[in-house]
Amino acid sequence: MIATFDRVAKWYGSVIGLVDATITIEPGVTGLLGPNGAGKSTFLKLLGGQIAPSQGSVELFGHDPCRRPHVFRDVGYLPEQDAFYEDMTGREFVIYLTRLHGFSASRARKLAEAAIERVDLVEDSKRRIRTYSKGMRQRIKLAQAIAHEPKLLILDEPLTGMDPVARRRIMNLVAEQRDAGATVIVSSHILHEVEEMTNRVILMYQGRVRAWGMRDEIRGFLDRYPHKVRLECDNPRELALRILELPGVLSVNIEEKALRLTTRKPDDIYDALPGLVLDHGYTVDAIEAEDVGLDAIFRYLVA
Repeated sequence: MIATFDRVAKWYGSVIGLVDATITIEPGVTGLLGPNGAGKSTFLKLLGGQIAPSQGSVELFGHDPCRRPHVFRDVGYLPEQDAFYEDMTGREFVIYLTRLHGFSASRARKLAEAAIERVDLVEDSKRRIRTYSKGMRQRIKLAQAIAHEPKLLILDEPLTGMDPVARRRIMNLVAEQRDAGATVIVSSHILHEVEEMTNRVILMYQGRVRAWGMRDEIRGFLDRYPHKVRLECDNPRELALRILELPGVLSVNIEEKALRLTTRKPDDIYDALPGLVLDHGYTVDAIEAEDVGLDAIFRYLVA
């Protein structure tokens, strides 16, 4: 267990940042998802010991992060907002922050150079940070976050301002960190990007944790919302008539070479479809559950 929140709340005067959050962070990659203002940054600042909870308790590696700062030796943090020494070069910046973790000058230099290479910023590492583009700033922030080889990597909106190639590079780096044994928390309001990195998510909305766990488990809890399934087939009209005879089917919409059905019992439909197709000789080219993606799950949760 990496971290726990026990009935944590945080408010800023009359503004509520987080309400009654009880959650456990497990090893691996976890996506922290929600629109702007959902409470994601407050959640991460509490986890990182930057602010103390107004109510409840936070533990990181078994300690209160506000009272036991030694835990941050094992934490890498990429903040959403920039916080640079603008006249430093990128290389100087990463070396300096790595030394703050207690490494010698020579060791910090080696770690920093390796991290800069991993984010593909070697050629620009001797330029002053004030000359960097938004994407380059994000990458040098990521380099300082991973340079000291942390056990926990906290990434607050890491893909902001990056081009598609850089985004893919960061996604691959997150996978590398996971495979090396690190725990990664990725905050984002872009659900499909996080969905490519992990199936374990925390969904937040209006300062509350609405759901957390594996994506498919969360969707399974939402039984009151019909499941949507799309089939590509050679005879959608005739197949639709057969499907309407199955128990639990609420509706069927016919398209050219495809049909969409809604049901409250998707497992029963998936069990019955193979026999129905084989018995009548239909050709089905694809079956897709259309509402198991994080964007659909999130819409259901906040409805």
